[in-house]
Amino acid sequence: MEHLSSIIVDQIDALLQDEHNSVTNLSNAAALINDTFDQINWAGFYLFNGSTNELDLGPFQGKVACMHIQPGSGVVGTSYQQNKPIIVPDVHAFAGHIACDAASNSEIVVPVTVDGQTVAILDIDSPALDRFNDEDRAILVDFTAQLAKHLDVKALTTLY
Repeated sequence: MEHLSSIIVDQIDALLQDEHNSVTNLSNAAALINDTFDQINWAGFYLFNGSTNELDLGPFQGKVACMHIQPGSGVVGTSYQQNKPIIVPDVHAFAGHIACDAASNSEIVVPVTVDGQTVAILDIDSPALDRFNDEDRAILVDFTAQLAKHLDVKALTTLY
């Protein structure tokens, strides 16, 4: 899996080189994750909206999803509030889990931080129980750090 880490991090950097549209970059990042990771059924981003103090659905790959999540609610909102990655082996055992897709059984979320500000949460779901591990977390932390270099926090916050 270490090999996957360097490949996907290098891929996101190369893919987004010289592209300055943050929505475009998040869209391609979601597609790259969806194409790279096995046993997943949803990959995408929730963007923090300072006007409403909510996390709004952003670019993703998968079935329709929840459109707004409060900080502190569900796995995504908890990750935002705590500003840390979270692995949930069984979403049905996570108190307050927000079930957007009944087929999802495990989840990993990682904050996306630009210039010291958490602007989004990367959210990946799997139909398999206990799909994600510490190696996945390390890969995705590196991935989001590389992605953040290609995001414009001002552009993202002026979407609203």
